[in-house]
Amino acid sequence: MTTLSKPYCKWYRTTLDGRADGPTRGVCRQRRRRRSTLPSDTEVSPVPTDPIEELEERIGESRVTVEGFRIEPGKVEEFARSITDPLPAFRDAEAARAAGLEDVPAPLTYARVSRFPRYQAHDQGGYGFDLGFQPEYVLHGEQTYEFERPLTVGDVLTGTTTLSDVYQRDGGRAGTMTFAIYETTYRDQNDELVLTDRSTVIETEGAVDNGDDDAPASDDDDGASDVSAPDAESVETLQSLADASVGDTGPTVVVEDLERKHFVKYAGASGDFNPIHYDEPYARDAGNPSVFGQGMFTAGVASRVATDWFALADIDSFSVRFQSQVFPGDTIVATGEITDISDAGTVEVTLEAATAAGETLLTGTATATLEE
Repeated sequence: MTTLSKPYCKWYRTTLDGRADGPTRGVCRQRRRRRSTLPSDTEVSPVPTDPIEELEERIGESRVTVEGFRIEPGKVEEFARSITDPLPAFRDAEAARAAGLEDVPAPLTYARVSRFPRYQAHDQGGYGFDLGFQPEYVLHGEQTYEFERPLTVGDVLTGTTTLSDVYQRDGGRAGTMTFAIYETTYRDQNDELVLTDRSTVIETEGAVDNGDDDAPASDDDDGASDVSAPDAESVETLQSLADASVGDTGPTVVVEDLERKHFVKYAGASGDFNPIHYDEPYARDAGNPSVFGQGMFTAGVASRVATDWFALADIDSFSVRFQSQVFPGDTIVATGEITDISDAGTVEVTLEAATAAGETLLTGTATATLEE
């Protein structure tokens, strides 16, 4: 079984091995309420609740976590809108067939929709395992998708999740950080493998003061930047290896002046209803200057680089590592560059989503296999 490399956490002022020269920004984090400021009736227990030795003994446990996950055309279109993707194939069967697909496909990150309760085959929440993690201290570190083919309207998927790794690292001022890697395989109604989904989840011992980042925003400051965003740029769909070279850049995807409604739309489309993304008092009470976007919303925007550049049927994988939050008023700029072309015809692309001011929100990769 493939295991993700152990990620660094850029929310904290040290790297995971405790070096003081580590990065200082956030891993799709929620700045947590300090324990000293928690309400007096809030019970705080050590993390994780279960000893790491017991968690390690659970590595390899598997269970069915998703049942009856039907890919529906209306939901696909809603999800595409929520990540600002205008690709006609996500909306129209004729456009999908013109792109070489049998029916309307789903966007690359659509599997998040399986988190809706109606598809959950368990009552554990999250990924189907109760590891004793406290939700208010849980971060989403990395996300990877490996495709056998695109998810397509008419598919009815079953997901089986395996706890593939658990380990701890010293996060310095962040305290002990516990990592859990979940691997979910999705099979269709014919029991054929369609998608492998890997998620890295991190639990910390609490928030770390990041200086000015913790200062509350004024009521009239919506976070807008006066830095000009680059223009969006399109490219022709890359279908032949003969047209690909290392160093080639792909489309530039720009989503300007984000509003709270972007985060609300994504919540409704994806099932991520954490109030920290849409409830202003809740977000500020948790120590944030305002609500902020879901990490997977930013990932969805970044996925547009891959789906605008390559035919959906050619895309083999899409992976992101979260680094910073996106706030109302920010502009997302997503770009990609070819970094490798294998002898087997697999093109590897590095991806980045950043604000117009240049702050990296996430980095990632995508691969696609092309004909000669």
